[in-house]
Amino acid sequence: MKEERSLSLLQLMVNEGLVPSPEEEENRKTVIEKLKQIVVAWVKRVAWQRRLPKQDIAVTSATLLTYGSYGLGVHGSESDIDALCVGPYFATMDDFFIVLYNMLKSRPEVSEIYCVKDVKVPLMRFVFDGILIDLPFVQLKVLVVPENLDILNPVFLRDIDETGWKSLSRVLANTQICRLVPDLKKFQSMLRCVKFWAKRRGVYGNLNGFLGGIHLAILAAFVCQCDPFVGLSALISHFFKKFAFWPWPRPVELQDETLHPTLNPTETRLYMPIRLPFSSYEYCHSNITKSTFYKIRTEFLRGHNLTKDLLKFDFDWHNVLEPFPYTKKYAWFLKIFLSASKQDELGDWVGWIKSRFCCLLFKLEEVQGLCDPNPAEYIDVNIADPHVIFYWGLQAGKTNAIDIKSVKDVFWRNISTGYQGPFGKIELSIVQASQVPKSAQFDTLSQKKKACWKMMDYHQRRIPIYSQHVPQYIVGYVSTNGDPEYPSAGV
Repeated sequence: MKEERSLSLLQLMVNEGLVPSPEEEENRKTVIEKLKQIVVAWVKRVAWQRRLPKQDIAVTSATLLTYGSYGLGVHGSESDIDALCVGPYFATMDDFFIVLYNMLKSRPEVSEIYCVKDVKVPLMRFVFDGILIDLPFVQLKVLVVPENLDILNPVFLRDIDETGWKSLSRVLANTQICRLVPDLKKFQSMLRCVKFWAKRRGVYGNLNGFLGGIHLAILAAFVCQCDPFVGLSALISHFFKKFAFWPWPRPVELQDETLHPTLNPTETRLYMPIRLPFSSYEYCHSNITKSTFYKIRTEFLRGHNLTKDLLKFDFDWHNVLEPFPYTKKYAWFLKIFLSASKQDELGDWVGWIKSRFCCLLFKLEEVQGLCDPNPAEYIDVNIADPHVIFYWGLQAGKTNAIDIKSVKDVFWRNISTGYQGPFGKIELSIVQASQVPKSAQFDTLSQKKKACWKMMDYHQRRIPIYSQHVPQYIVGYVSTNGDPEYPSAGV
């Protein structure tokens, strides 16, 4: 019966498009290989511009290291690729943003390319053969960067600057997780399911104070280490049980004989400290607050109650993965309306606001109590200007006491400092659940959660396609093949 539960869950993942087809996998591999060839050509061009000796130009090289969902092998059909460009000692960040940028921009496979510089991890973002690529950069103090680079080798980790280390830490975390789990394939299946659950229940998205991809990956790997011989369905059940009753803020740490963890008092003041698997003292960055901690714990407990008896005759994974019923749960919402005068300015503006959401959440908790910052984004097809709308659930009983103007004033002071692009508009208002458009299904699966991502064509009307297995889940949008009535419906 447990094996049957595991097989049915795996089939549900496939049916929901969370497992890429062999053709899609091959396309991604081709894109990575092409990008590797481009970055090798780039460093040779930079070496020639630096007038390095001919023998150095001949042997110098660079490579790409994938991380994120693709690096862990848990990407879906519509997932992007996170890849770190690793260059030699003479290639600088300026070379990356100027020379490599121009080389990529001239390629026919590349579109929508732009630089994101004013962030902790500077990167280029572009579409390559239809796949969204995030490409940060790190410089190693070597002349030759081998294609099969062993990033755990300390020889390559000497004298890396702070920005480079932040970029590299994501790759290191992925590499260590894959090394430490007892069964990689089982871990990958489990992590797909856990991410799917977190998005359905509205607890996925670091910018909104919830769990990010790295948090869930470490939590899933931890359960795999604790229960190495059980099947997928049992792993999911143990995952909910383990963290529904975990004694937070006790840190979650992967078992690694090569590391000797040390207590970091600053980090353990976090609500849910999760240690990075390559360090004995560094923890995952977290925006979890009192409100989001309460909801995450509530969802862990709900998951445990629904999966503690997998052998029940009426057990159904769809109950576990049911979308969070926001409009039934909350009578009042904070409506956050963001707009820009031009479509190509909207993405940066929304990304900047989202990167400051934790400040807004702290203020709301101060004046109102618990708040549920739903990560889903809604587009009103009746509004012509480029825009995005968020609806955050508010605690009952205190809504009338909120001074929304003071909340907006405090938040505006926070977001108006440091932003380099054209300012858009932001409107905050309190609305009843009945005022939330019925077409806003609060689906958190179809939205990207990265700050500064250019959200193209959000103001255009799109035709949704609903899942045949979970009717309220939008799996995509109709491709209109150039229909002028819906010019941007395809996603």
